[in-house]
Amino acid sequence: MKVLIAGGGIGGLIAALFLHRKGIDCEIHERVPEVQEVGVGLTILPHAVILLSELGIFDALDKESIRTEYMYFRTRWGQTVWEEPRGLAAGYPIPQLSIHRGRLHAVLYDAVRERLSPEAVHLGSNVTSFVETATKVTITTAGTSGAAEHEGDILIGADGIHSAVRRQLYPHEGVPRWSGRMLWRGSTDWPVFLDGRTIINSGGADKKFIVYPIAAGEEPETRLTNWAAVVRVANPGSALRQREDWSREALREDLVPVLDDFRVPEVNIKDLVAATPTFWEFPMCDREPLAHWSFGRATLLGDAAHPMYPFGANGAAQAIIDAKCISERLASAADPVEALKQYEVERLEPANKVVSMNRSAGPEGVIDTVEARCSGPVEDLNEVMPFAEREAIVRGYAKAAGFARDQVRRD
Repeated sequence: MKVLIAGGGIGGLIAALFLHRKGIDCEIHERVPEVQEVGVGLTILPHAVILLSELGIFDALDKESIRTEYMYFRTRWGQTVWEEPRGLAAGYPIPQLSIHRGRLHAVLYDAVRERLSPEAVHLGSNVTSFVETATKVTITTAGTSGAAEHEGDILIGADGIHSAVRRQLYPHEGVPRWSGRMLWRGSTDWPVFLDGRTIINSGGADKKFIVYPIAAGEEPETRLTNWAAVVRVANPGSALRQREDWSREALREDLVPVLDDFRVPEVNIKDLVAATPTFWEFPMCDREPLAHWSFGRATLLGDAAHPMYPFGANGAAQAIIDAKCISERLASAADPVEALKQYEVERLEPANKVVSMNRSAGPEGVIDTVEARCSGPVEDLNEVMPFAEREAIVRGYAKAAGFARDQVRRD
């Protein structure tokens, strides 16, 4: 069997590593002509870290990341509404990792080239369409050297929210759905705050500031520190002012006035943003959940299948779970077409549920509820929102997304 993968991002590369582990040949086609360290920080939750450890790349990731040990959910005026240990500190068998997206991608890319072959990833090779027969699937790619065709047994569309594979399967779907929120993201070297392993998440879904360390700093007393700000600027479903592009440089004057709305005692967020030489803006988008991902010899994975808002830090995790699942189904089923159907049955409903829950801010919805019930800090939070109600939101999300502590086990 030979699997063609459209997209050499996180989902596509991890799928290739899991397929290779099962002895399945694969070939990746990525539109960018050169691999660069782009993006900012992301969180890999324990249920995804434990899968990556199965691939033997945990040590490499661990060297490039921070083991997150604590999380605060706060209102934008600084009152903590939920706090909890994370990763090993919470009793999980494996850490929760915070890492720069570019460094994660580099670890995965190097592993694919080393384990499969240096030629396994075709850069500057953009999958534009595919044709299926009873026994094969053929993709057409566009690149600097012109159009080309490549033949395989299965096609996995892991080509992101603007997936060409998804567009061929759903030609009338249209553009992604904009939440009406703008997301600004950046990272810079910054003095350690708290224990150097904590995420501070301040504010509800429509006005939020998040800050956390993602790697060792330039000095012992600093960390590479990731930050993100979210602000609602339009109604849900409004027309996009621009195409989503992670490399769109932001205008400082658009963000700075918003920072006065947050209280983060541990970090001077104005100075943090001012110290960030370049940062990016991105309209927060997703797509309507699909009823089917798999059609004959083609299927979808990761953001191509279930793009979601970044609340709850689950986008990368869900792609990693997809990757392991599809490798197992292809390795165990006699018919690859049937394997793709089994993959869909196993993964579509859970992933779509996370998409839906993230539209309500996921676990961070606990902040929205408190902010909706009071206009500032209160003496007794339980009078505003009892502990059991707060716990139900945060723990309920963890359970639904698959990373509750009793769900993460080493076999």
